[in-house]
Parts: sequence; C-alpha cells; structure tokens
Amino acid sequence: MTLTSTSTPTTDPPDSDTVAEQAAPSVHTSHRGRRWIEEWNPEDEGFWQATGARIAKRNLVFSVLSEHVGFSIWSMWSVLVLFLGPEYGFTPSQKFLLTTVPVAIGAAIRIPYTFAVARFGGRNFTIVSSALLLVPAAATAVVLRPGISFGVLLAVSALAGIGGGNFSSSMSNIDGFYPQRLKGWALGLNAGGGNIGVAGVQLVGLIVLATAGASHPRLVIATYVPLIVLSTLCAARWMDNLGTATNDKGAMRAVLRIPHSVVILALYVGTFGSFIGFGFAFGQVLLVQFPDHFDSAAEVARLTILGPLVGSLIRPVGGRLADRFGGSVVTVGVFVAMFAGAAVVLAASLQQSLPLFIVGFTVLFVLSGLGNGSVYKMIPSVFRSLSIRAVEAGAAPADAAAVATRRSRALIGLGGAVGAFGGVLVNLALRQSFLGAGNGNGAYVAFMAYYLAAAALTWFVYLRANRSLEGV
Repeated sequence: MTLTSTSTPTTDPPDSDTVAEQAAPSVHTSHRGRRWIEEWNPEDEGFWQATGARIAKRNLVFSVLSEHVGFSIWSMWSVLVLFLGPEYGFTPSQKFLLTTVPVAIGAAIRIPYTFAVARFGGRNFTIVSSALLLVPAAATAVVLRPGISFGVLLAVSALAGIGGGNFSSSMSNIDGFYPQRLKGWALGLNAGGGNIGVAGVQLVGLIVLATAGASHPRLVIATYVPLIVLSTLCAARWMDNLGTATNDKGAMRAVLRIPHSVVILALYVGTFGSFIGFGFAFGQVLLVQFPDHFDSAAEVARLTILGPLVGSLIRPVGGRLADRFGGSVVTVGVFVAMFAGAAVVLAASLQQSLPLFIVGFTVLFVLSGLGNGSVYKMIPSVFRSLSIRAVEAGAAPADAAAVATRRSRALIGLGGAVGAFGGVLVNLALRQSFLGAGNGNGAYVAFMAYYLAAAALTWFVYLRANRSLEGV
C-alpha cells in the first residue's frame, strides 16, 4: 500500500449520513474526493449542531477502534512473555527487555505519525497504520516457538512497536474535529478507548491460558488478525480526511522553545509513562516479586487485567473533570494521590503482601488514567491562553488561533512520544531494581519522588497566586 496525499473518489454508494453531510452548506469536499472535507469550523455553534457533531462522532468511533487494536498489538508482549516457560530458556531480565523494546519503538514513531495526518489525511493514514499491524502479528506467529534465539525474538518484539504510533496519529486527527470546549472529553474518550487495548489483549491472553494452555501463544495473535482487517475496512468506509489540517514544519521546534510545553511533557511522562510502563511490566513484576504465590501463568494474567482496564475506562473522566475544574487542578490532585499509591506499593513490597500490592498498583493505574486525560486537556488550554496573550499584544485573532491549533497538534504528538518513553524508563527502573536488589523497592521510591516533584511543578506553574499562565 502506498501513501499519497490525494484520494480518488470511491465507487460504493454513500450512506444517508454522508449524503446529508455533503448537502450541508457549511461542509465542502474537493477534487481530492468525497472523503476530503475542505472547510471545517467546529467553533461555529450553528455548524456544529447542524453538521459537525455528527461527522466528528462518526470519525471518533472508528478512530477509537483503530487505536484500540493498535494498543493491543503494541502491548501484546506483556502477555506473550507469560507464555515463555522454562522450555524457552529466557531469564526474567530478558523478558523485561521483550516488553521494554516495543515501548521504545512505539514512542519513537509517534512523532512522524503525528504529522502524517495532515500530510496524507486522517482517514488515509488510519487505513495504512491499521493495515501495518498485520506485520508484527504475522512475524510473531511465524517465529514464536521453543528454541528460538533471544535475538530473533527481541527483533520481532520490536515490530510490535508500530502499534504504539497509532495513538499519536489518532489523537492528532480527532483534535482537529472537535471544538475547544469538548476537546478534553473527545481526546479522553479517544485515548481511553485505545488504552483499553492493553487490558483487552491481557483478557485474550487469560482466556487462552485458561483454556488452551501456555503452549498456544499463537491463539492470542490469531484473535487479532480479523480485528486488524475490520478496523482497516471501517476506516476506509466511514472516516474522513480534514483538508484544513496542516503541518507547521517549525511547530515541533517552536513548542519545545515554550517553557509550558516542557512542563506538560514532564507531567505526561508521569501519567502516561506510568500507565503504559506498568501495563507492560506488571505481569513480570508479579512473577518476580511473588514467585511462590502462583501455580500458573493464568493466575498472573487474571490479576493483570483490572488495573489497565479501569485506568483506560477512567481516562475520559479525567478529561471531563479537567473541562470542568481545569486541567492543572485535576493534575495536582492526581500526582499527590499517585505518591500515596506508590507508597502503598512500597509498603506491600516490604511486607510481602500480595493483596496490598495489587490494591496499590490498581490505584496507580486508575490515577494515571485520570492524569492522562487531565494533562492532555492542558495542551489546548495552554495554547489558547497564549493565543489570547498574542491578540492582546496586537496579533490578528485568526492568525493567533491558527498558530495555537498547529502548536497544540504538535505538542499532542510530541507528548504521546515522550510519555511513552516514560514507559521505557519505568520498565528499565524495575528491571534494574530487580537485578540489583531482587525486588522493586528502589524503583517504587523513584516513582514516589517523581510524582511528588510533578505535583509541585504543576502547582508552582499553574496554581500559585502569581502563576505564569491563567485558565489552564
């Protein structure tokens, strides 16, 4: 499949919603095809109520589907390592690497995926990024067997990283469809639906372990092949390209020169980095931390599902709370609570209490999900506030708004990448702690320190009396 920035009209008859949308005077398609929308103004309430909301919701639904499958493929090694019994001959340290490498690859490709939406169109790139998921699925199915060398398996696990890129392209695409007042909810729902893919693949893994047994890891992969095909076909049939989406080649460099961008990136490392890092590593942590508590991998898998599931489902709530109370207020509360949650995990580790350990990590998953939504809501809020300042300084309102939109989209993509690298740091911290001390206590202390620092940073920049920016 070849990426192009143009699209030929499809030959299948349009559905009734599409006909109504194209008939609306506020929506204009172009010579690039009927799935290209050249004029889009969600901030116009009349347009939004008459036409925009219906189109945006349809694109959101199928964006969530594609991102969900992408997350499942990205995180499938958090499940597959549970199938790697003694016959494979891999150490716990090697298994940690099998879950760390996909996180790193997924983080790296999130940046180009962000800009691909404006270059090729949200619909077009969703089709391609969904279809590409067949590559890691097929490669893993071919090589995963006892006797395979660790180097080959590590290389194949790296291919799963392409599933992580779907997050950034999906978020960048949906950000353009929704008005400012609904971005927190829409981005939270989009991301939360994708994040559930972590719990989804773990549920599939549990079912396979409990029914077919640990000798059939390919059944996990086989479950997702039809879902990959389905998400690709749905994107082709029902999604749209926004012709108004643009890439500012200097946007990425520009946002990095803005101190608020650096602050938000640091916060997202703490929230999303924790969520994805724990999601990938939790099964291995349980096996290494409590080796005498489990008789089978299925018992471990049963305990790894709840945290990622609840953390994913609650992410839109974090966005909604941020819409109402402000992203910075919610984010400070989240980090203070995450500090307490990590303290519970540390106490459970010291006491070797598995129930308390599960409770502490589940709390961390829930809070990281809330924080993911609230921090992402802060991104458009920051650039909206900066655009207001620019207008007060003499800039044209339309120009200031356009710059804010481009920079917001750039930071959303960059935030997804940097946040995912936080997951790499989580996995490496846990691996090093277990290698050095035989437990994760050192890593848990490091997490506590980071959460406390993030809470203080958010308060200092956005909530103290002489804060540097209002309305975030």
